[in-house]
Amino acid sequence: QVQLVESGGGLVQAGGSLRLSCAASGRTFSVYAMGWFRQVPGKEREFLATIRWTGSSAYYADSVNGRFTISRDNAKNTVYLQMNSLKPEDTAVYYCAASRYTQSTRPYDYNYWGQGTQVTVSS
Repeated sequence: QVQLVESGGGLVQAGGSLRLSCAASGRTFSVYAMGWFRQVPGKEREFLATIRWTGSSAYYADSVNGRFTISRDNAKNTVYLQMNSLKPEDTAVYYCAASRYTQSTRPYDYNYWGQGTQVTVSS
């Protein structure tokens, strides 16, 4: 099992920045890739970014490419999502997830999920 705990959410004004953290524990050696997703009520979970647990391969959704950056610190077993130039439409609950087998944009390819952290962007 892998446990994931997100932090860093909060309220920010449009144009501002936040950095989300996702601390992983447990059988982290079994993780192949990490991802960030977000969800608003009534909508499907939306892919944002993914990075391999080792190596530098990262991939972003078009909606956040150039504004969000995913990174990781293997020594701390932590993945980050740096979010810049935030917009009101970025308001959502943000989740990190871990996949044992693939680097994917699809939520169902991820085996473990955090509890989520709320990000609210005011206009």
